[in-house]
Amino acid sequence: MLSDVLGLTPEEADTYRTLVSVASATPAELAELVGLNPLLVVRILGRLEGQGLAARSVGDTTRFVASPPAAALRALLIQRQNELNLAELELDSLDEIYRAATLGRGAAEVVDVIHGTETIRERVGHIQLGARKEVMNFVKAPFFSSGNLTDGAVIARGVRYRVLLERAMLDGGSLSFDEIAQAQSAGEEVRVADAVPLKLFIVDRELAIVPLLGSAHAAKAGALLVHESSLLDALIALFESEWEKATQFVTSAGALPKAPAIDDLGVQILSLLLTGFTEQAIATQLRTSLRTVQRRIRHLMDTAKVQNRLQLGFHAARLGWLEAEQDGNTRV
Repeated sequence: MLSDVLGLTPEEADTYRTLVSVASATPAELAELVGLNPLLVVRILGRLEGQGLAARSVGDTTRFVASPPAAALRALLIQRQNELNLAELELDSLDEIYRAATLGRGAAEVVDVIHGTETIRERVGHIQLGARKEVMNFVKAPFFSSGNLTDGAVIARGVRYRVLLERAMLDGGSLSFDEIAQAQSAGEEVRVADAVPLKLFIVDRELAIVPLLGSAHAAKAGALLVHESSLLDALIALFESEWEKATQFVTSAGALPKAPAIDDLGVQILSLLLTGFTEQAIATQLRTSLRTVQRRIRHLMDTAKVQNRLQLGFHAARLGWLEAEQDGNTRV
């Protein structure tokens, strides 16, 4: 924690933490306690002394004592906070300069071309980490990026994530029900459509990345980076249109205020059923038996007082059974 927050190296943080735990110590004694080379500890103590975290003992200048953590570390923390505040002001200034420059973009500058899978992956990760308000994502096979479906650190900052999955992602095993459930529990909103028109990644309605090829053509992979323009507006409108038509993917009964007394498994079965999965496919996704799925669907139809699955879907949609209070990093 000290190394992450206050800018100390791991060795400096360990040395200071150890020095705090003893009355005083020589560099040799401290090196033995920390398990580092004595010469390295001498250099570390010099840096800690320069930062006000350590001082020589008044009675014996060959020994070192730790400065009181509450005072010494608070001073460093305030310094780091001031640096972050200045960096934020600089960022705002640069952002204003960037926005002013984008207003003068010509037609040829609205779209940049990104070449190579690794470059695309890095660019997606970079703009995702910089998201301030919202990430919008069309997901279809094949993946050519790795990692979890959700970037929890970005969501933790209050960034909204909306992901529209093509149903084939689940049919083909590219994604599992458990992965989607984990993403939703982290705060991601997920919907499913029979098909999505293209791969798409939009951040803050200011930038969009449109991957052109997947992992099957890694050597030729490319993507379009679209800046603010009427083209970006069209991509945003496309996302919103497809999002409205898609089926919400719900995994927890607790998020459904309009649903009748259905448990989590019942909600999961209904959610997969309404996205077009067969009973056998539902059983496979939920790792349960076909008989259990059939029995649960029969119970849902009895609850809705309908005779078939089509009527069940219509009834559930009309009454808003799967309308969650809140839906739910994304892959490209």
